[in-house]
Amino acid sequence: MQTLARQLVEALWREVRLLQEPEFSNHVVTFLFEAAKMGNAELLIIVIRSYPDLIRKTDSKRRTIFHIALLHRQESVFKLIYEIGAIKDMLLTYVDDEGQNILHLAGQLAPPSRLNMVSGAVFQMQLEIRWFKEVERLVPPSYLNMKSNNREGVEGLTPWDLFTRKHKALRTEGEKWIKDKVNFYIVAATLISAVDFAAVITVPGGSNQDKGTPILLKSIWFRVFFISNATALLTSSASIMIYLSILSSRFAEGDFLTSLPLKWVLGFITLVISIAGMVVAFSATCFLVLKSELTWFPIVIIALDGFLIISFVSQHCKLWFGVIYSAFLPESLCGQRKNRLF
Repeated sequence: MQTLARQLVEALWREVRLLQEPEFSNHVVTFLFEAAKMGNAELLIIVIRSYPDLIRKTDSKRRTIFHIALLHRQESVFKLIYEIGAIKDMLLTYVDDEGQNILHLAGQLAPPSRLNMVSGAVFQMQLEIRWFKEVERLVPPSYLNMKSNNREGVEGLTPWDLFTRKHKALRTEGEKWIKDKVNFYIVAATLISAVDFAAVITVPGGSNQDKGTPILLKSIWFRVFFISNATALLTSSASIMIYLSILSSRFAEGDFLTSLPLKWVLGFITLVISIAGMVVAFSATCFLVLKSELTWFPIVIIALDGFLIISFVSQHCKLWFGVIYSAFLPESLCGQRKNRLF
């Protein structure tokens, strides 16, 4: 499918090249900026290979294709900037007609269609900060404190000031989102801890009155019960402590980069482990208590437990993978770079 799309683009480009000036230039410029806006890196590669000087082209606001790609958070297009050599440093110094450098554009809020590619306001905020940090590494140090033009008597803003203002609503939404989730998960983790602690005190089968040791101590199912119950108790307690540390956070912009997403994911993983441990402990208890009376009943219970766990995981695995990937994104937002242009 990708090969067919590339062949179509190449065929269209051959037709465009047959046009005469100024129609050719008008079509090419339109192609360039529409492709950058939509994230069509293949079209840009084909065009720029034929006419490398088109990289310098700017739109009516003096923005290059990389400025447009950044504004619309098109990663596949923006990472081409790493393949153009020394000209990259010149393009990054362009300032548009509003006095904004490329870091100001990183401070703008991404379009909703790009934000919604990540689940949860916390991880959306994290992705926005990562975009800002990616561009911050590329621009000259002086651009960090450069202010945009004054507008309607309002003093211009530095890139970070602009980022803070444009992302204020998203930061507030992220704070509310994670607090709501954490409050719910803390209740669940607390209930699991209470149940597991009670199970440790009242072991299945009772205890030896003389020695105080469990009567079923030598049973393999008792060991399964003890290990799974201890695991559930420890992980649910760890989950509670992690979530409490989230609630005590300042919720500043910088916290959304690593601290909050990492804590949320770790708390969620430990909570899921504690639930699984509790289910396994319950199944082991059924075998301990009922295996001699109702041999079929424990098997039914385990089958139902397995079905519930598999159903739960299958329904949420896509969300989990997305959340975990967002929390552990590679250091460079643009990922592995390939020389596709020249």
